[in-house]
Amino acid sequence: MTEPLEDASAVQVGPRIREFRKQRGLTLRSLAARSGLSIGFLSQVERGISSIGLTALGSVATALGHSVADFFDAPAAPGAPDPVVVPMPRHFTLTRGENAAVQYVSGQQTYRMLSDRGAGLVLEPMVVHIAPGGRREVAYGHAGEEFAYVISGELLYEVDGVEHRLHPGDSVHLRSSVPHSMYNDTSEVTTVVSVVTPRLF
Repeated sequence: MTEPLEDASAVQVGPRIREFRKQRGLTLRSLAARSGLSIGFLSQVERGISSIGLTALGSVATALGHSVADFFDAPAAPGAPDPVVVPMPRHFTLTRGENAAVQYVSGQQTYRMLSDRGAGLVLEPMVVHIAPGGRREVAYGHAGEEFAYVISGELLYEVDGVEHRLHPGDSVHLRSSVPHSMYNDTSEVTTVVSVVTPRLF
């Protein structure tokens, strides 16, 4: 069984949302209207009571004028040099298994990115480890498309108000504009291969 990785970012997403929201002088009501998420849910995320999925965080990031990565990355040290940006080919990327994968933790979910950044590429492939428990996310629709394939464990996937229990080998593919959410209501970690559009990072 693969356990989600512990990471400081697991507890930093909510406070970072609050920080960026206040920097822009927005109330929770204003952020809710801009992101399409409920005031109550955003309040719980900011206080660390609920976790937020990457796609919902993408809507919050857009509403606040930030990238998703800004909610995880530590601020650069004063005087630190800018990172070197290597131009990527527009038509492909090649990611070796031995390379250190970028990972993000948000509440009960650990996201391991499966592809290096590539200019002009729109798919965001990742492995998601979903720990049991936690608060269930509110079903939410957003732009794009997504696919999830269960590797191990079980996943309760709600699509347009209907719950579907997914087992290893099961998958779901949907237009992301349909309200949806996923939840692990078992006692074991669930591992899913997920591909979403547009790219979040």
